[in-house]
Amino acid sequence: MGVATGLLDAYAPGDTRFFASPTRTLLAHGVRAEVPHDERPLARRVAETLEARRAAGDPAPIVVGAVPFDQDAPAALAVPESTRWAPPLAEDPLIALPAAAPEATRWRIRPAPEPAGYGDAVAEAVRRMRRGDFSKVVLARTLELTAPDDPDAPDLPGLLQRLARRDPTGYTFAVPTGPGRTLLGASPELLVSRRGRRLVANPLAGSVPRSADLAEDVRRAAALLESAKDLHEHAVVVDAVRDALAPYCADLDVPAHPTLVRTAAMWHLSTTVTGQLAEPRASALELACALHPTPAVCGTPTGTARDVIRELEPFDRGMYSGVVGWGDADGDGEWVVTIRCAEADRGALRLYAGAGIVAASTPEAETAETGAKFRTFLHAVGADQ
Repeated sequence: MGVATGLLDAYAPGDTRFFASPTRTLLAHGVRAEVPHDERPLARRVAETLEARRAAGDPAPIVVGAVPFDQDAPAALAVPESTRWAPPLAEDPLIALPAAAPEATRWRIRPAPEPAGYGDAVAEAVRRMRRGDFSKVVLARTLELTAPDDPDAPDLPGLLQRLARRDPTGYTFAVPTGPGRTLLGASPELLVSRRGRRLVANPLAGSVPRSADLAEDVRRAAALLESAKDLHEHAVVVDAVRDALAPYCADLDVPAHPTLVRTAAMWHLSTTVTGQLAEPRASALELACALHPTPAVCGTPTGTARDVIRELEPFDRGMYSGVVGWGDADGDGEWVVTIRCAEADRGALRLYAGAGIVAASTPEAETAETGAKFRTFLHAVGADQ
């Protein structure tokens, strides 16, 4: 058995936490300590929790879990009792073996809002932007999946297998977020990682659905690289990442032009930002909190975009568009943007997808984009629409 796929195969819901990235694979069991929720900054609470564990004799404590979109809400972060590490999934030859197909399940799918209502929200946001109220907002919609004839649905280990094997070079995760609740997904977007003094951030903004036709797929990718709307949307996010990281860095490299990255469902504009931290060094989580939420998941100006999201989205985002990952007591870690995700809660599975809305957006295009982003999960559970 390949080491990384062995950790993937060992995942079980409950108190198990799984996180896979292009650099490593992690499986953690149990809870030795939970990060408290109080008025102190989150990064400080995490650092003090880890230091307390180290003082208690744990030589290499880590924290694993998720941070919500609203940083004032409680995070779901814990120091596990045990951890197992492996190389990246993409380096394990066994990852190429297909996951078992999802069992035939009759899914009941309830959108919130309905596609027409989402289109109306996009149109209202565009109207306000053209009036000059703000320049960008990210609006999301959800699908709630239930299987009334199958008490064992959703099959979380099987779902995680299909997500990981479909995009093994991305960031795949499954972490508990409360009693009976599990957050799982396959995000393409690294918010920030830190190893020693070196940091990496990889903002994505501007995207287009993939095509099964090779020629059309290439055409869409080329058009995305030349799209004035998407290039502007991407530049707004990259500028925000630069501004947030610069105070922490002795050196910061921001490429002038984006490149393309692909998932099984989408093409994205991508910029890889690298830097060297100044002393004293900020932890990976402190950097993540300084970045979160970026305009890629919220909008700009941030405060106005948050208000528009609260007004126009008829649900609480919870962990969606937050941050998920791990960090250690030395400050190293990897934190990714919680997109292409769902939350399982007592037999229901809520899927999330969002799109960046700018003045040039149209309700039809943004509804289609969010529909394409849902395909990652709908395919994984056998509920393709």
